Amino acid sequence: MDLPVLADSVRIADDGVYVLDRRVFPQRREWVRCATVEDVAQAIEDMVTQSSGPYFAALWGMVLAAREAEGDANPRALMDKAGARLVSTRPTNNHLRKAVDRVLSRVDENDLVASATEGARWGEQVYRDSSRVLGEHTAALLPDEGCVLTHCWADLYLVELVRAAHERGKRVRFACTETRPYTQGARLTAATLAEMGVDTTLITDSMGAALLASGEVDALVTAADRVTMDGHVINKIGTLGLAVAAHAFDVPFHAMVQAPDASAPSAGDVPIEHRDGTEVLAAAGVSEPGIRGWYPAFDVTPLRFVTTVVTDRGPFGPHELDRYEEEL
Repeated sequence: MDLPVLADSVRIADDGVYVLDRRVFPQRREWVRCATVEDVAQAIEDMVTQSSGPYFAALWGMVLAAREAEGDANPRALMDKAGARLVSTRPTNNHLRKAVDRVLSRVDENDLVASATEGARWGEQVYRDSSRVLGEHTAALLPDEGCVLTHCWADLYLVELVRAAHERGKRVRFACTETRPYTQGARLTAATLAEMGVDTTLITDSMGAALLASGEVDALVTAADRVTMDGHVINKIGTLGLAVAAHAFDVPFHAMVQAPDASAPSAGDVPIEHRDGTEVLAAAGVSEPGIRGWYPAFDVTPLRFVTTVVTDRGPFGPHELDRYEEEL
């Protein structure tokens, strides 16, 4: 099974980092060139790329930082400053910090650009390998034939889940929410599943509970931007409502994350990004004065609504995440 377009959406070149603009995909395939670290940071903040895209953008953004810092009297200070800027762009998902740390862990000031590039390549391979294993563990939880409801764009997690299910001979069809206001579910998830030859149905966000009530759904499966050590799942806004509905209708909810976040004992330790409410108004085509928009980009699903947290070391119950380190 060939990889879809969105599986390779951030690329390094001599003149900068190129990021596939997910805001206009799939209608158009446009690449945004980021010539500097600040350009990369701005592209992440502006939602040019989402899900795991910022992770890869941060990896290669750190290579740009190395290019900019080469020859400076204190290159490591400039690298650290660039890393802090990238991490600050989307505070809820911890992947940005991991990307920066992975590059910095390989940096050699005597060979700055080459060592940063090697670190970025290593960081990319680690993520892709972990996503592949994560997909295999999740596919094992699905029936040989059935329907999966998903929300937002799970990126490489979803791609690898589909590949693993296909390799196991499982015939799994998907229902995708639109995922307002950026409609990642419609534009990214549904388009990619169709590109991979998967039976795909698109529903509006308000249809999720009704679909779960119909008895047609065998599992709710989403990515997780973070999972706390006590089992709370932080993901795209709207996940909570689907998880509550799935619980009400006895549909298992499997949340995919490479690893629980050891730095977040509970949900209060995770900052929830609130984006400008005008993004909600713009998406709805509303411009009348006196109307406010409210846009928390993520919500928190309590562990009582989570069936399984699937990691790159296997599936765990939400109460069992302290066992993750024991699986080394």
